[in-house]
Amino acid sequence: MARLVELRSIDVVPDEERHGTAFSQFTLWLGANLQITAVVTGALAVVFGGDVVWSVVGLLLGNLLGGAVMALHSAQGPKLGLPQMIQSRAQFGVRGAVVPLLLVIVMYVGFFASGSVLAGQAVGELTHTDDTTGIVVFAVVTAVMATAGYRVIHALGRVTSIVCALAFVYLAVRLLDRADTSALLHDAHFSLPVFLLAVSLSASWQLAFGPYVADYSRYLPRTTSTKATFWWTLSGSALGSQWSMTFGVLVAATAGETFLDSQVGYVVALGGTGLAASFFSFVIALGKLTVNVLNTYGGFMSMVTSVSGFRGQRRLSRAGRAAYIGLVMVAGTAVALLGKDSFLSSFKDFLLFLLTFFTPWSAINLVDYYLISKERYDLPALADPRGRYGAWRWDALAVYAAGLLAQLPFLATSFYTGPLVDPLGGADISWIVGLAVPALLYWLVARRDTAAGPNADRGANPSAVEPAAP
Repeated sequence: MARLVELRSIDVVPDEERHGTAFSQFTLWLGANLQITAVVTGALAVVFGGDVVWSVVGLLLGNLLGGAVMALHSAQGPKLGLPQMIQSRAQFGVRGAVVPLLLVIVMYVGFFASGSVLAGQAVGELTHTDDTTGIVVFAVVTAVMATAGYRVIHALGRVTSIVCALAFVYLAVRLLDRADTSALLHDAHFSLPVFLLAVSLSASWQLAFGPYVADYSRYLPRTTSTKATFWWTLSGSALGSQWSMTFGVLVAATAGETFLDSQVGYVVALGGTGLAASFFSFVIALGKLTVNVLNTYGGFMSMVTSVSGFRGQRRLSRAGRAAYIGLVMVAGTAVALLGKDSFLSSFKDFLLFLLTFFTPWSAINLVDYYLISKERYDLPALADPRGRYGAWRWDALAVYAAGLLAQLPFLATSFYTGPLVDPLGGADISWIVGLAVPALLYWLVARRDTAAGPNADRGANPSAVEPAAP
């Protein structure tokens, strides 16, 4: 049992503790995406005006584009042996990284809450109680598994990938028996704004994994192929999400209001009655458990990273670990209980809101790691505010702010619509701008700093990828 409970948090994983293969990323991300919230995300493409054909194509394009960005983050894990967000100190400074970190923590709490709403319905069905009780029970189980850490999370992903894959095959067969697929496929009417909404929904889904994806690859041996980590992560995440989202498109196109009134109830009823219904309630809860454990674990890591930037602490006691995870659980559960009656109406805007804040971060992180630092960081300096990365990198923070502002004219949500949305026919292309603008600006700023002298050469240290002392 002791080997299952993780002892490390944001400290470097030494070579003697590395284990596993890149294939573990496939099973984890397949299992994390074969779940009800991904189904709802796919359904939104139809709910907001799309047809089956172009919704599926748009979702596929977004999953591949966003998934590629997410997989590039995953490939950083084996090389550095560090959680994802602590790497942001190399771009924003040891303390400046708290700016994107605070937004990441909001994301984790939001996804924990949205996942708990749907899982709570399933747990309530299983336990013959109500949604509120289901949400609370689900949150406690999530926190316990997140406290156990890395090995348990990957074991859960392996189980979920098999169970949920079989369940979704069966559900797809049941759904196709009810659907007039010929009519759905022939009712194709391309609309650029609606198509781009589908792309944005799935791209935002994938990009939202970026701030924690390396957390689950950092224990892989340092010799693990970068290409293998990239492709197994991309294939697992894109396949799982596209599978779920395509199912959601078909459900929304065939069931309409019946699905909108009760997303979990419809899927469970589709599976059957009696024991079959109980099994599919369990499947929904299991799928959500996997991804909510990721959210809870990622929230804990981000909180520790934020605090340690000011306190200098790199190791954490088991009691401290449980306390951080408890905070994420309590905050996410409170939001879930407050928002459980208006879930579907707010979820689309929540996804696009996240996309606005995390595309600039992804662009800056990837440009710095792959193009500026050439996959080499001075790891001890990531914990030293007086080191080569400094406490605050105001130029990088300014680029991040510019990336946020550049998206506003192109952003379309229920609470804000930018002035350039109407000339584009209502299309939201803010995420494309949010990747391109900060990527270019950061490359220019970082190249200028590198050219300023050897002390600014962020990839010069030949021992930059060696483990720091704990």
